[in-house]
Amino acid sequence: MEYNTTRNQLVMREYGRHVQKMIEHILTIEDPERRQRNAQAAIELMGFLNPHLKNVEDFRHKLWDHLFLIADFKLDVKSPYPIPTKEALKGKPKPLPYPNRDPRYYHLGKNLELVINKALKEDDADKKQGFANAIAYYMKLAYNNWHKETAHDDAIQSELTEITDGQLTFTNTPFVKAFRPQQENRGSYGKRGGKFQRGGRNDRRDNRGGGNYKKKRY
Repeated sequence: MEYNTTRNQLVMREYGRHVQKMIEHILTIEDPERRQRNAQAAIELMGFLNPHLKNVEDFRHKLWDHLFLIADFKLDVKSPYPIPTKEALKGKPKPLPYPNRDPRYYHLGKNLELVINKALKEDDADKKQGFANAIAYYMKLAYNNWHKETAHDDAIQSELTEITDGQLTFTNTPFVKAFRPQQENRGSYGKRGGKFQRGGRNDRRDNRGGGNYKKKRY
């Protein structure tokens, strides 16, 4: 009896053991024409077992690459696509350069620091003032989101003055609503003072008279 511990390792688990054994058998075939026909049959079977590859662009190209990968690039057959090599397929890509962004004020982020630098370089007075107002509004909004309370405008102006060395001063009052936790639901019948009250006194119909439906007496 053959156990998995005595078998060779599966190269691609999505194709299973039988497809790998089939490709290993193709490697032992000496007749080139017969080997080519069996390789083509293996490609058709691999595509049948993985129908999701049909949604992938050039899925047959991917199947041929998987065939050579399972055969450890030792299969001598003709492929309609460029035959991959072990170095090209298993080679690691070059590491992407990661941007090293070290903001001076972590609680405000790097993007706001870039906006502040752009505002300081602005020559137009109106645009510079617009930058200052937008920056102050964002600073107050960020403070409200993180601390769950509203900061005073003097505190925002003090921090903005410290960051820009007094070069930016906002003129509008950055109005940001104070944080209030959501009120718990008091039930399925609406709150007091609401426009529509279900089950309240005003919604009850008086059957004693004046209602739309009167109870018949027999």
